Order: sequence, then C-alpha cells, then structure tokens
Amino acid sequence: MDIKGSVALVTGANRGIGRAFARALLEHGAAKVYAGARDPARVVDQDVTPLRLDVTKPEQIAEAAAIADDVSIVINNAGVGGSGTGLLEGDFAAAHQAMEVNYFGTWAVSRAFAPILARHGGGALVSMLSLASWVGQPGFPGYAASKAAQWSLTDALRKGLQEQRTLVVGVHSGFVDTDLSSWVDAPKVTAADVAEQTMEALANDRWEVLADDETRQAKAALSQPLHAEPGR
Repeated sequence: MDIKGSVALVTGANRGIGRAFARALLEHGAAKVYAGARDPARVVDQDVTPLRLDVTKPEQIAEAAAIADDVSIVINNAGVGGSGTGLLEGDFAAAHQAMEVNYFGTWAVSRAFAPILARHGGGALVSMLSLASWVGQPGFPGYAASKAAQWSLTDALRKGLQEQRTLVVGVHSGFVDTDLSSWVDAPKVTAADVAEQTMEALANDRWEVLADDETRQAKAALSQPLHAEPGR
C-alpha cells in the first residue's frame, strides 16, 4: 500500500491515537487526511480536513462517505472504554456504548467505505484493536468484549474484502499513553509509536500490528492450555 499521495480518513482523530494516526499519514506523504470527530471544532491541526462523524449515527456516516469519496485508506480508530459497567455490578449502559462504538461503529463505517475503497483499487482498512481482544478483563469486561467482537469483525472483513484487493490491518496494543489510560499505572506505548508501526504495516502490506511486548506475548499464549494465563 503506497501511503504517499493517498487520501485517508481517520475516525476519532481529534486526540490520542487518532490524532497520531493523522499526523503519521501526513508525515508519510498522504495528500489529504480527513479527521473524523463528533465535534469537528475539536480538530486543532490545520493541515487536516475536519469531518463531522459520530460512528453511531448512520446519517453522519452516509454524509461522511459522500464527502470523503476520494479515500483509499480508512482507519477505524474511534472508541470508548465502557468502564462504567463492572463485571458483577452496575448497569449495562457503558458496556452497550462500548459495543455500539467499538464494534457496530467500526462495522458501519467499513460497510459505507468498502465500495469507495474498491473504486480506488482496493486501498486499506485499519481497525484499532487491543491486547484485550484476546484476554478477558474482569476490570473492564465491556471494553474487552467489544474489542474481541471488533477483532472477529476485522477478520471477517479481511476475508470478505479480499476479492476487491483491500488490505485489512488489525492493530493490537496494550495500554497506550493517552487520556483513556491515564487512570492506570502500567507500562505504556506511545500513540506515535503505534501510528508509526501501522504506517510500516501499510507500506509492507502486513495484516497485523503487535505494538508492544505484552501484546506479542498475549498473542503467542493463545495456543497454550487455558490455565496458562496469557497476561492482563
């Protein structure tokens, strides 16, 4: 996948990993980057194109697809933590929201933009996933479940879009140093590092990014017996 001269869309691009993706795309020569955000006024970078996009609102997705019909790279980054739902207590509102944004939001954006990518030779579709896609998380089960579902969806998209020559990339990481993980004292990878590794995967037509040691260990442990704890 040639990033130089491409047109890209990043969802949830106003801060954190999404903003890092947008910066990395430009640094690697993208001609234009649409920065999707629920509130475009919060997109502060002057060299991107703000785009109103709440991934839970079908009408906004349709409008975004009509505007950004020149894209060849779509990065599904928009996400929420869903931490308000505990494993054995609390209501399910936060967990429902995590599934709506992380899973159904990614699905809806991918559906809308897949035909556009096909018209541009296939292009690339990226999902910002997590180490939690593979490891149950008693502390934030709603988030982990939504990321597991998003991982399954990403695999389905990879197979389903193969004929149209779309490169589908899953990006997995442990804690990333952003506002979303500010509550935890644990090793963290930088958003810029995750974004740069993703650019390398795109440039080399690789399907998967394992952004840190903990994630690589968790992936390797999937083949171990169930009692072998693969990490967080």
